[in-house]
Amino acid sequence: MRIAVSSDMDEPVARLVVDELRLRGHTVLAYGALRPGDRNDWAWSAASAARAVSEGHADQAVVCCWTGTGAALAANKVPAVRAALCPDAYTADGARRWNDANALALSLRLTSEPLLKEILDAWFAAAPSGEADDRANVAHIAHLEEAR
Repeated sequence: MRIAVSSDMDEPVARLVVDELRLRGHTVLAYGALRPGDRNDWAWSAASAARAVSEGHADQAVVCCWTGTGAALAANKVPAVRAALCPDAYTADGARRWNDANALALSLRLTSEPLLKEILDAWFAAAPSGEADDRANVAHIAHLEEAR
């Protein structure tokens, strides 16, 4: 899988995300502070990774900033991107399952190495729900996007 990864800071956690994804066999497309010459502000770097998903250059994204909130906000402004701030594995599982999230937002401040691995395990193990109400909610998000 091709995964766009962005961070507004070249922090150990951001580098760990890249290393862990590569270890799991994914191709990583780096943005922001992880890519020399890129603008590394959280809004710009997260939007770049999200655009990679929206434009089909990446299958998913992992966007990082100090709290994860700003990265999630910026990524969610990009069409067809559903970013979820996931501070734990349970939230990551639900975001993939019920929300069909295609961008994982992480906090550089709160995410430890063991926690990151748990979050990624849950994220990749979960599949989007086929339940009618869950699909209807995801479709409604797309409709809200079109109405902008």
